[in-house]
Amino acid sequence: MKKGLWIAAIAVIFVTGVQARNKRAEEIVSQMTLAEKVGQMSQIAIDGLLQGRDTPPVSTLQIDPAKVREAIVDYHIGSVLNAPNTRARTPEWWNEVVVQIQKTANEDRLKIPVIYGLDQIHGATYTAGSTMFPQEINLAASWNPAHARKMGEITAYETRASNVPWTFSPVLDLGLDPRFSRQYEAFGEDPYIGSVFARELVKGIEGDNNTIGEATKIAACMKHFLGYGAPISGKDRTPAYIPENVLREYHTPAFQAAIDAGVHTVMINSAIINNVPVHASYDLLTKLLREEMGFKGMIVTDWEDINKLYNRDHLVPNIKEAIKKGINAGIDMSMIPYDYKQFCTLLTELVNEGEVPMSRIDDAVTRIIQLKLDLNLFDVPNTYAKDYPKFNSKEFQQASYDAAVDGITLLKNKDQVLPLQKGTKLFVTGPNAVSKRALNGGWTFSWQGEKIDEFGAQYLTILDAIQQKYGKTNVTYFPGVSYNNKGKYYDEYKDRFDEAIAGAKNADYVILCLGENSYCEKPGDLDDLYLSDLQTELAKEVLKSGKKVILVLSEGRPRLISKFSNQVDAIVQTYLPGIYGADALADILAGDVNPSGKLPYTYPAFPNSLIPYYHKYAEEQENNDVAYNYEGDYNFEYPFGYGLSYTTFAYSNPKINKTTLPLDAKEEVIISVDVTNTGNREGKEVVQIYSADLYASLIPDVKRLRRFEKVDLKSGETKTVTFKLTLNDLSFINLENKRIVEAGDFEFQIGASSADIKEKIKFTIK
Repeated sequence: MKKGLWIAAIAVIFVTGVQARNKRAEEIVSQMTLAEKVGQMSQIAIDGLLQGRDTPPVSTLQIDPAKVREAIVDYHIGSVLNAPNTRARTPEWWNEVVVQIQKTANEDRLKIPVIYGLDQIHGATYTAGSTMFPQEINLAASWNPAHARKMGEITAYETRASNVPWTFSPVLDLGLDPRFSRQYEAFGEDPYIGSVFARELVKGIEGDNNTIGEATKIAACMKHFLGYGAPISGKDRTPAYIPENVLREYHTPAFQAAIDAGVHTVMINSAIINNVPVHASYDLLTKLLREEMGFKGMIVTDWEDINKLYNRDHLVPNIKEAIKKGINAGIDMSMIPYDYKQFCTLLTELVNEGEVPMSRIDDAVTRIIQLKLDLNLFDVPNTYAKDYPKFNSKEFQQASYDAAVDGITLLKNKDQVLPLQKGTKLFVTGPNAVSKRALNGGWTFSWQGEKIDEFGAQYLTILDAIQQKYGKTNVTYFPGVSYNNKGKYYDEYKDRFDEAIAGAKNADYVILCLGENSYCEKPGDLDDLYLSDLQTELAKEVLKSGKKVILVLSEGRPRLISKFSNQVDAIVQTYLPGIYGADALADILAGDVNPSGKLPYTYPAFPNSLIPYYHKYAEEQENNDVAYNYEGDYNFEYPFGYGLSYTTFAYSNPKINKTTLPLDAKEEVIISVDVTNTGNREGKEVVQIYSADLYASLIPDVKRLRRFEKVDLKSGETKTVTFKLTLNDLSFINLENKRIVEAGDFEFQIGASSADIKEKIKFTIK
């Protein structure tokens, strides 16, 4: 069979299967009582279904049959989530627990299987022994979407090995505020990068055809819809004020890409936009998400967020009204997570009282049943670890390392101090030198990532990796600053900084390992974006040694380093590179690997310079004042898209197939540029193309990233990089919240970062 016919045949089979499952879902719902429907809309935490004690390393936690039967049979609960005490369990433990839950579900009248969900964020978070990847921010820093696809595939495989078919990932919040505690969970500040990586991660998790019923695929859940990463305070779950056209312009693209990629579920923003909790917004959940963006899957709340409409937001006078508000806005499943009896009782009353239409209930339950059918849970409710021989295989481990090494970013390299030759005497200091938490971040075998030492004893710290690379006799260490048992910095070594200075003086180079400890969500809120005072003081003291200092940053967001950054000789940003991050860093420091990461966000220099690269134009006045002083206030430490290499690149010969097109043109704009490796070693360059709208009916951004490509070039090699765009790439959302293209003059800018433009091409829409 020819390839085209084969693809067409597969498409017909796929569509036919979807139609059959749709019909079966409707038939099942037609047989259900109201109590059964309401139960299916309920999601509860596993903690309430267990008995025994959890006292690691010994745990006697196991299913409590009576509790499970009451929830699943008496109340028909449709979903269970989370890990006990937010702590990883072995695949075998998950297998046994989920099997017992599904066995109990099979005792219910209609035998509807339960769907289990876990926050498998950068690998199988809650599965002991899994292949933990770098965080999403690291994948974005690689500018190589293949890593997102691979992470999704491996996460799905190892989650299925855990007998779990659903992950609350990918995180698609726009990371434009470096104060936000969850910036590292997403793909950075740019909407286009977020869109590209969103598609690949969804396809990795769900498969090219979203056939999530396959044994190695699971259902993805894009989150948190919408505008979660832009709170006014910079703190988690706090209000945002976002004009609707801004919300659509910057915050929806990644979600739209995930929808277009076929994502099956979505989780909602826990916070508030323009004084309306998103969980209560019919405009966002039904009109925008469903009707305009075309999302056909299932909508789930975040943790206890329907109740928060009452007990946090004071939007309604009681929990019953909160349930009414959320369900009528478009919520399909409520992450309760504990008092399911209250939710089921009150929602049943609301339906019987006519406050929530039965049609809304049927719509929600049909989507839930459809999801379970798509996952093939009715026919194959369980998957077993023994059937997944590649679990944490060498192949999977290599993929994690590849993602880590491809994203680590060289920000400074004065006088080519890096790479460091073998045999060099090194002094390593700083709290993150011996912290696996600092390399992995939250969602690493536990919610806050604090259990990495328990589950990841075999993985290396930065100090371990450097000692392995350079030899223990050549590497000395002194912490300088430490963490207490709550993960906070404390001054155990403050009165011993002279030892740090002495250690530095006795070495050829200092590797200063600073940044953040692991955190997630509210515990990661901060009041000061500067690097902690103790770490800053350590840096200043070590610099007094007069030795060359290599600053290694391990952090979930760009902590400010401008108090001393101009004095260090090199800066390497590791972000949160995962379980093989130390290995990857050591290979880069030694020159075994040429760094190729680029910043997926703007690295700010000061607390009042928190502006993304796509800010507005400055306006010079006659007296040389600046009305919109963004150019003056855009004081970045390093610009978006920036990253150095151990080799150099040159750009030349820019071409465009059309310099003018009519407003209604459908044809592509094709732009190319030659890129040459002008250095003496092989390296990778991220070629970036931006557009600048020179004038528009709304003040345009100074530039917007439109395409990028990472190319590998041998010394002296030249490659032609070609980009294809349409006029829609030059569109924007107007004040009527419509996407439009306007006639006018544009400039395409090709370069190595948003601030390092090598070539410019004029273009006009008539």
